[in-house]
Amino acid sequence: MKKWFLLLALVCPLTAMAVKQPGFGTRKYTVTGMLEYGYNTTWGHHGNFDVQALMPINPHFEMEAKCQLSTANVYTGYVQLRPKFELPVGELFVETGIMYRAVKRNRMGDFTAALGVGYRMDHVSVTLGMFGRVMDNWDRSWYSNETYVVEPFNLLYRIEVFCRPQDNPWNLTFSFSNIDDRQMERMWQPIFGIGAWYDPAEHWRVLLDVQCKPTGMFHLDATFYSATVRAGFSYRF
Repeated sequence: MKKWFLLLALVCPLTAMAVKQPGFGTRKYTVTGMLEYGYNTTWGHHGNFDVQALMPINPHFEMEAKCQLSTANVYTGYVQLRPKFELPVGELFVETGIMYRAVKRNRMGDFTAALGVGYRMDHVSVTLGMFGRVMDNWDRSWYSNETYVVEPFNLLYRIEVFCRPQDNPWNLTFSFSNIDDRQMERMWQPIFGIGAWYDPAEHWRVLLDVQCKPTGMFHLDATFYSATVRAGFSYRF
């Protein structure tokens, strides 16, 4: 009888380890490339090319690097650091990001730094934080009284809803936010998004994303808007 108790004591922990769900901390190294069509009332029709790399350093820390090249002569680079803390239900994370946008068509650039705290479960992810921005005109004379334009504090928010748990091979997502991979907007300029992914093979993922930003939604006399559609592939190592 004592032998059977010893055998059960050994087998039960191993069984629990075998069926344990992977959780959010096991995301793989991923490289993503996407093509995008966009339209807004300022730039008209334009195309973009996005490249992203996700680097999970360990189960509690990951880094993302993103860049975008646009036919509208706008170029964006974005780096995010994300410490993560697993909870009994879901995951808590801190998200820090640095973004630089070179708007060559207007000969100006802006540097943005953000800090947010988020919580995510299988079907919902919520992030709330702050960001600041410094804008500069490339033609600014060092001998003039013109200075940088500074926006010290802006509210950052992002809400994502997933139709299926996030580790599924296919999913539909809905988002409401004022930030994305290539811009950080003021709090009254939300970005609405609908996305989907499908994994045709172990290492590959197909992505589709549609976004709309009704920039004049809180002004009765304004109808400006922008819309983008992008599609691409991810390869996970």
